[in-house]
Amino acid sequence: MHIPFISALRDYLQGDGRVILPEIELTLFGLGILLIDFTLGVKERYWNAGLALMGTIFSAYTVWRLRIPVSVNGSQYGFQESVIIDPFFLFFAALFLAATALVILLSVKFLEIEQEQEGEYYALLLFACVGMMFMASGYDLIVMFLGLETMALSFYVLTGFLRREKRSNEASLKYVLLGAFSSGILAYGFSILYGLTGSTSISRIAFALNPGSRLASMVAQSQEPGASGAMMREYLAQAYPAALHLDPYLLTHQLPVLAAAAFVLVAVGMFFKVAAVPFHQWAPDVYEGAPTPVTIFVSVASKTASFALLLRLFIFVFGSTQVTWMYLVAGIAIASLTWGNLAALTQTNVKRLLAYSSISHVGYVLLALVAWDEKTGTLSDTAKTGIAYYLFAYLFMTAGAFAILIVLRQKGLIGEELEDLNGLYQRSPSAAVLLLIFMLSLAGIPPTAGFMGKYFIFLSLIETHHPVLAVFAVLYIVPALYYYFRIVVHAWLEAPGEAPRPVMSSAQAVALAVTVFVTLAAGLYPEPFTRFAQYAFGR
Repeated sequence: MHIPFISALRDYLQGDGRVILPEIELTLFGLGILLIDFTLGVKERYWNAGLALMGTIFSAYTVWRLRIPVSVNGSQYGFQESVIIDPFFLFFAALFLAATALVILLSVKFLEIEQEQEGEYYALLLFACVGMMFMASGYDLIVMFLGLETMALSFYVLTGFLRREKRSNEASLKYVLLGAFSSGILAYGFSILYGLTGSTSISRIAFALNPGSRLASMVAQSQEPGASGAMMREYLAQAYPAALHLDPYLLTHQLPVLAAAAFVLVAVGMFFKVAAVPFHQWAPDVYEGAPTPVTIFVSVASKTASFALLLRLFIFVFGSTQVTWMYLVAGIAIASLTWGNLAALTQTNVKRLLAYSSISHVGYVLLALVAWDEKTGTLSDTAKTGIAYYLFAYLFMTAGAFAILIVLRQKGLIGEELEDLNGLYQRSPSAAVLLLIFMLSLAGIPPTAGFMGKYFIFLSLIETHHPVLAVFAVLYIVPALYYYFRIVVHAWLEAPGEAPRPVMSSAQAVALAVTVFVTLAAGLYPEPFTRFAQYAFGR
């Protein structure tokens, strides 16, 4: 029996729909949660978490299946090459889904304690993940920006989800104001790129901005009379419509200046999103005020998605001009390492301490962008592996550290101050051991995943002849050891206060088991995880 709607749907999912099928599944589950939530009683609200977790599983299976056509036929494009499915997207999509699943598991008991077990919370988590996926799969400036704003709008609401807490409301307001400001700067940079090249396609923009490109000569040829000029005008009308109205002199002499302005605006917008110094002002307040599971999501998933977008732009669009911007990125990286580590030394709130330490981790990842291979003219293979491995390790070790704070959260006890950790080893030996492992990994001590991530970044700097930057990166491990071990000292050596013994739920136990397994396994046996990191850049 032929049903036109079913046939059209099947054709769509075999065509353009296939490249966004993971996002479609997450969206449908998010909408389903919003609808079903009205029918659930107070004691049945945990079904929302189950549906959200099921949505991530379905989407993860689809992402896993998409690796087959990518390995056989190469990158898959859809919607007139505005969306791409390649190893880069598959790697980051796996990280987004893993982070989303961990946050869902850690949210159930937390929201129950806070009496905020609402269905829209889990729907927003899925919608934020959809935005992250489009940030990684976008091959067009418009798709990238839409993905970024989808993620950001979801986070603005999630940050202020504890409506009865003033600090949550304040954090949400600050996040909205600074987030909108940074999005405006990024949009301005994108508009300059479009004005220069007449296209929003990443590949066409990269071609036009390449100093060795033939765009200026093509425009000059299109203005010549005769058949050759007419043919070139016809080609430009299809590939670069706006180029027909450009002056060859403008392209030759003023393009570098305008391209530099576009890069600065795009870089500032992205540095806001990853919380790099001096664009980090929002991070400590948002980390402290947001519900702790949302803090995890902002810290690991949002930052990873922003780095995915940053890498697409810096490597694929501005890669040909890396020599001119590498010193800017190096300066931002050193500033992030310096301020993040020094500010963390004086913090007494664990969430603010981890917020400042996350700024220093941003510095390590940005340092890897300086490690450019002069022979190939691209980012070195070791640097690519280091970035992917570091982001992968950062996700699990940071999620695990915040998860301990969620376990400590009980009625009447927030559990976010250093004093709240006093005597944790006597109250809950397993939680204290897990906290020690996560702190060791964050500090970069072997044999943990954090050490391997730093090792690849140090190695990439040395291989590309940046020994001074490598020395700076190594030296900043010393202050990190101090403030991370302040947490360990309170948990292991201080006398326990009046805080009760923490009780860990089954969902929290599963999340902590996954995070500690990956944190240790990626340090003790890094080979499969290294191959996974190399896969992100098609190796």
